[in-house]
Parts: sequence; C-alpha cells; structure tokens
Amino acid sequence: MVTTIAKAQTAGNYADVNGIKMYYEIHGSGSPLVLLHGGGSTIYTSFGKILPQLAKDHKVIAIELQAHGHTGDRDAPETFEQDANDVAELLRQLNISKADILGFSNGGHTTLQLAMKHPDRVRKIIVASAFYKRAGVPAAFWGGFAGATLNNMPQLYRDEYLKINHDSAKLQNMFNKDVQRMENFKDWTDDDIRSIKAPAFIIVGDHDVPTPEHAVEMSRLLSGSRLAILPGAHGQYLGEALFPDTNSKLPDLFVAMVEDFLATQVN
Repeated sequence: MVTTIAKAQTAGNYADVNGIKMYYEIHGSGSPLVLLHGGGSTIYTSFGKILPQLAKDHKVIAIELQAHGHTGDRDAPETFEQDANDVAELLRQLNISKADILGFSNGGHTTLQLAMKHPDRVRKIIVASAFYKRAGVPAAFWGGFAGATLNNMPQLYRDEYLKINHDSAKLQNMFNKDVQRMENFKDWTDDDIRSIKAPAFIIVGDHDVPTPEHAVEMSRLLSGSRLAILPGAHGQYLGEALFPDTNSKLPDLFVAMVEDFLATQVN
C-alpha cells in the first residue's frame, strides 16, 4: 500500500500559491471535485482508496496543503483560513470558477472555511469527520496534544512523508504546526456555520473523533444539508490508509453516497 502511494504521487503539478509551492494532481474529467486531506496526511493516505472511483465521473483536483506531502511551507503557522485562501487561489489559477469540495478531518475544517470565506468558489461541500467547535469531540482528544511528540504520529504517516521529502526536520516541522493548530483551535459560531449557503453533506463514523451528536448538530445549522453516520472509526468508511481492509464495502458505499449527493440539482 505505502509503495503504491509513493509511486503514484510522482506525476503531480506545482503552482506558486501565496508564497508556497503547492502540489496538486488532476485525475479524470467532468465536473470539478477538490479533495482536501487530513492532518499529517497526503493525497493518497487520505484518498488513495477512493480517488480512482471519483475520477471516473469528475475532474478530481487533489491538493496537498501547506507543509504536507510535496507542498512547501511558509514562515507562518498553519491555519484553516490560510489553507482555504490557498485552495481558492489555486482554483483561480486553474481557471476553475466553482468546484465541489470534499474535505476529510482537517481538510473538512478547511472545507468549512472555504465555504464561509470563498462562497463564490464552492458549489457543494462534503465535510467528512470534521467538527466546528471543541465540544464536538471528547475532552480526551484535546488532552492528547499536551506533550505530544512525533512518536504519537502514526508510523504510516511518518514513513509516507519521509518517502516524499527525505527530511526528518521537515517532518518534525509539519507535526509541530499540526499540533499547534489544533491546540489553538477556536470554535466557529453557530451563525458562522449558518452563513454557509452551499449544499452540504456531513459524514462521520459512529466511532469517529467528532461525535455523532455533533454531526447532527452541525447538519441542523446548514440549510438543506444531508447527514450520514456510518460504521467505523476516523476515516474508516472512506478507506483511509490506516484501515487497509480490502474486503470492506464501506468505501464503495461512501463513494455512491457522495455521487448521489453531487448529482442532485442545486436549487
């Protein structure tokens, strides 16, 4: 799995975006669909299982965000606002006026920010395993960042980053910035979420980081949103690399639900 990931990521592109070299890949053709990975991850650790299926009917623009994977860093902390600005700028450079956005975990937080701050760039959003306020996850999640070290990062993510960059200092830098961003996470208000006008599909696992109750709460703030609570842990339902169960039908179900949501006409 990891060997395939590293090989697949050699065929991408770079753009100068707000002072960093941003890496992206384009697969397939059709309506544009942006994929935004989770924290500490790459395109393929988050989406390697489902990207080929999504590319059958969409022009998939898979992006690696600041300091992650192949993408460069800037002398500034990671923020979801900056990530959203970077995605919006890349879409501008690619002459994509409006796209559907699928964000997983921290990519889901960037998706929410993108829908709030750059609504002109967004058609529909799929927010997978994300939350909008600290109370949306168990208290132990926040306590885990205190004194966190690189050894707390899944080995698979560390190995994949080093296969791309061959630089342990850059890996440590990404980890530090990811931890700092979550330690400093500030709630969005209910009104912030209500301000999102793009049709939204909220998805979590029943043993996820965000609680099912929080997913319900968020979906009720989004006018006309859809909600799915699927079996499994964080990202398991979309075939995230930490869950390499090749016999699971859940990723196929996830893709089918996403396709159905995207195909529904926007009023």
